[in-house]
Amino acid sequence: MFWKIARYSVILFFGLVVFSCSEYQKALKDTDVSRRYEYAQKMYDEGDYKKANRLFEAIAPQFVGKPQGERVMFFLADSYYQIGDYNFAGYQFERFLKSYPRSDKAPEAAFLGAKSYYMLSPRYSLDQTDTDKALTKLQLFINAYPESENLPEANAMAQELTTKKEKKAFEIAKQFVKLGEYYVLDYNLSAISSLDNFVNDHPGSIYREEALFQKFRATVNLAVNSTFRKRKERLDEALVAYENLMRSYPETEFSDDAEKLYEVLQEELSKYTELEKLAK
Repeated sequence: MFWKIARYSVILFFGLVVFSCSEYQKALKDTDVSRRYEYAQKMYDEGDYKKANRLFEAIAPQFVGKPQGERVMFFLADSYYQIGDYNFAGYQFERFLKSYPRSDKAPEAAFLGAKSYYMLSPRYSLDQTDTDKALTKLQLFINAYPESENLPEANAMAQELTTKKEKKAFEIAKQFVKLGEYYVLDYNLSAISSLDNFVNDHPGSIYREEALFQKFRATVNLAVNSTFRKRKERLDEALVAYENLMRSYPETEFSDDAEKLYEVLQEELSKYTELEKLAK
C-alpha cells in the first residue's frame, strides 16, 4: 500500500512539473501581454524568480508609460536580485528610481539597489570600484530615508565596506614597512608617508593603533640606517613616533615589540651622542 501511494505521488509530482513547464513555455510564446503579465506575477509570487525574470524582461518594454509599468519594472529588478544577478539588479533598480522617484517602492528599491552593489564588493585586496559605488548608494539611501526599517542594515553594510577600504590602504602601507627592511631609504619613506596619510584620513579606524606602531617601526628602521648627517633628525622623529603611540595607546597590544624598538632607539641615540663628541 505504501509503495503504491509513493508511486502515485511521484507520478503526480512529475505530472505537475511537466504541466508547469508547458504552461511556462506557453506563456513565453503568448501574444497576449496581459496573460504573460499575469503568469509572470504568478511565478514571482510563488518564488520562481528565474521564470518570472524572463517573462518580466520580455514584457517590460510593452508596459512603459502604462499604469502597470511601475510594478513590472520593480518586479523585474527584484527578480534579478532574487536570482543573484546583482549587476543587473543594481542597474534595474537605478532605472526604476529614475522612472518612478515618488513611488511607494522607492525606499525599497534604493535599499536593494545599494545592497546589490554591496554584494558585488570584492575582497579588500582587489579593485574596489564596486565597493565605492556601494558606499555611494548606501549613503544616498541613509540620507534619503533616515526612518527606514532597513537603516540599521544599511549602516552595518556601510561600516563593513568602509573597514574593507581601510584595510586595503593599511595593508599597502604595511607592505612598504616590510620592504623597508630590505630596501631601506625609499620604502621606509613611503611607509611613513602612507601611514601618516592613513592615520589622518581614517582617525577612527580599527587599524589606527597598529598604524601608529608600524610608523614607529619604519622610523626606527630608517633612522638606524641613515647617514651620520641625517641620523639625529631621524632618531628624534622615531622618538616622536614612539611617544605618539604610547600617548594614544598606553596599553598597546604591540608593547613588547615597541619596547624592543625603543631600546634600539635609545642605544642609537647614545651612540650618536658619543660619535658627536668625538667629532668635536
